[in-house]
Amino acid sequence: MEHVSEKKFPVDPKDYKLYEEIGDGVSATVYRALCIPYNEVVAIKVLDLEKCNNDLDGIRREVKTMSLINHPNLLHAHCSFTSDMSLWVVMPYFSGGSCLHIMKYAHPEGFEEPVIATLLREVLKALVYLHGQGHIHRDVKAGNILIDANGDVKLADFGVSACMFDTGDRQRSRNTFVGTPCWSITYPFLRADIWSFGITALELAHGHAPFSKHPPMKTKDSPRFILVFEIDARCYFLSDVVKLKISLQSFKEMVAACLVKDPKKRPSSEKLLKHNFFKNGRTNEYLARTILDGLAPLGERFRELKVIV
Repeated sequence: MEHVSEKKFPVDPKDYKLYEEIGDGVSATVYRALCIPYNEVVAIKVLDLEKCNNDLDGIRREVKTMSLINHPNLLHAHCSFTSDMSLWVVMPYFSGGSCLHIMKYAHPEGFEEPVIATLLREVLKALVYLHGQGHIHRDVKAGNILIDANGDVKLADFGVSACMFDTGDRQRSRNTFVGTPCWSITYPFLRADIWSFGITALELAHGHAPFSKHPPMKTKDSPRFILVFEIDARCYFLSDVVKLKISLQSFKEMVAACLVKDPKKRPSSEKLLKHNFFKNGRTNEYLARTILDGLAPLGERFRELKVIV
């Protein structure tokens, strides 16, 4: 198992040099940066505390959780500190970027089966660890699956992501809608992540998630947001049809198991990892060769996609 770095990263913004933007969100911007004392390239997420609904102490507690994570498939935080009205979270830099940006840039119709099996297998390993510790990720999606130059896969935004979406106190928000629309559903169980995992599987196969272009309030808590998996392997969101381009029967069965309405009837992450579909997974080096070779640098890709949007 990978061990969290024993380096003590500096907690003074003067010890970092920010380069180009490589990601953004509701209340945060991510930069490629240089940790000057170590001469090491890192990623720094700068959260605007005025845009976050949680208090500073709550956010910092969640970042602390990130710093204690010790699993090869989960992104950990080197350190965090405040600068003016921003919270800086220093993390390892993943030059491949997120699966979402890779798809938007080079695979708009989604990935091939072996790539999907490999990515999802690594994400499931992260969920097995989290669930074993009693944690819920709550925001599993392609945008939170990162890849480095070697094809290593990390699930990101555990904990910190919640501050961008939660309202009210933490206990109440765990029993209401949290996470990102399309991927999430309103259950306070560990297997809420399994629903999101199933939607992410569809996202990786199509290049986008079901209902990803709909306004959040039209999907959240809506009766339409219940997926029924038919024998002909098409996903019906009542009147909306999402055709699967994946032909592998084991993929269809795996997604069907994840998207059962009753969370108690969904498999645990540990059981799901044993599903036949993941036997189609390859090595991390395969991911690097298949979806990273020939890509422009991450910052350049981010700029181009931002212009398109």
